[in-house]
Amino acid sequence: MSKRAGQLHLNAFLMGVGHHEAAWRLPESDPYAGWDVAHYQNLARIAERGKLDSLFLADSPGQHGDPGRRPAGQLEPTVLLTALAGVTERIGLIATASTSYNEPYNLARRFASLDHVSGGRAGWNIVTTAGADAARNFGLDDTPLHKERYERAGEFLEVSTRLWDSWADDAIVADKGAGVHADTAKVRKIDHAGRFFRVDGPLNVPRSPQGHPLLVQAGSSQNGKAFAARWAEAVFTAQQTLQEARAFYADLKKRAAARGRDPHGIKILPGIVPVIGDTEAEAAELDRELDRLISPEFARRQLARLLKLDPDALDLDGELPEDLPSEDEIEGSKSRYTLIVDLARREKLTVRQLIGRLGGGRGHRTFTGTPVQVADAIEEWFDNGAADGFNIMPPVLPSGLEVFVDKVVPILQERGRFRTDYTGTTLREHYGLPRPADSFAPSPAVGVSA
Repeated sequence: MSKRAGQLHLNAFLMGVGHHEAAWRLPESDPYAGWDVAHYQNLARIAERGKLDSLFLADSPGQHGDPGRRPAGQLEPTVLLTALAGVTERIGLIATASTSYNEPYNLARRFASLDHVSGGRAGWNIVTTAGADAARNFGLDDTPLHKERYERAGEFLEVSTRLWDSWADDAIVADKGAGVHADTAKVRKIDHAGRFFRVDGPLNVPRSPQGHPLLVQAGSSQNGKAFAARWAEAVFTAQQTLQEARAFYADLKKRAAARGRDPHGIKILPGIVPVIGDTEAEAAELDRELDRLISPEFARRQLARLLKLDPDALDLDGELPEDLPSEDEIEGSKSRYTLIVDLARREKLTVRQLIGRLGGGRGHRTFTGTPVQVADAIEEWFDNGAADGFNIMPPVLPSGLEVFVDKVVPILQERGRFRTDYTGTTLREHYGLPRPADSFAPSPAVGVSA
């Protein structure tokens, strides 16, 4: 295996007291931490101590999970990230927001504001949101069709990017003597009239430090990949095997190139749930302890819901039924559905075993081992064209993030695979991405030299 040039990108995916669904039951865990800003501020400081590119908060406009069985509430992420911006200096701050249940003007304003507040560290994880529960919170009977959600998302991004550009970079002149604060010719309407939205503009927030927040996407369906190839600058994906990850990586880079984009301008970060111990035995014991705390009946109901089955159709000690819906029949999380079914079929897992595998990362790759073994696993995918970096999903927080930062990151730094200090101040600089040009500015005349 040849060593790949360049360095990894690492994002910390923060979720309550950890990504393992039973993490809250450990003696060390605070079951109220998911609503405690001090908990997240501590996590942000730990991630920044490790010089990670960014941290990320997921979100859903509906109840996530069964609150009777595990902590299920979520603080609104852009509000929470504003609090985290005040206790950090360099690390990027990425929030999830849905294009299905927001309007472009409000969301564009929110992310431009976060970019100003943080000094250019904002990112937007763009989701289209599956699930009838969320739809019913917004006056709909069911989830809009998968294809239609992505069509709306595409127009949503067209409007948002134009709104972010509606103030020229030099619009504010602040001439006290002349009494002119801004050049009004450089504060422009967008006059958008489309299928889903009518928006006049301009935005009521000046162009932000990054121009646009970093655009992140997490869908791996065919529609999701087409959307990512057009808009995404970083992609969070779930892949179980090196072969699958390499295929996804090559496909998305090819799609981006076909749209006239530089393939290096889209960073692909698979999720990894690292269960880490000083020895293999210690790591394996932590893995077993977490799995022992899973409630199998609750997990079976969750799995049945994703598979569109009656829970009674799932025998805990048998394999998945042969007769399952096809991906075409799924209007929710198509790519995650396919990943889970393929995992169960490929490894001939019983439902109980599958529940254990999903308990740590909901379909993301779980890796159990020592710090050196985790670093080796990360390098293997990076060097083999399967990832530009990783979305780190600690099974337990804060301890899982602390051990990754204090024991895995130094190994990657010693090997020259990760930065030893920040060299930029904005999230785009961390990811090696340019600041977007003002879309209202005239293009340089072809063949005309300065």
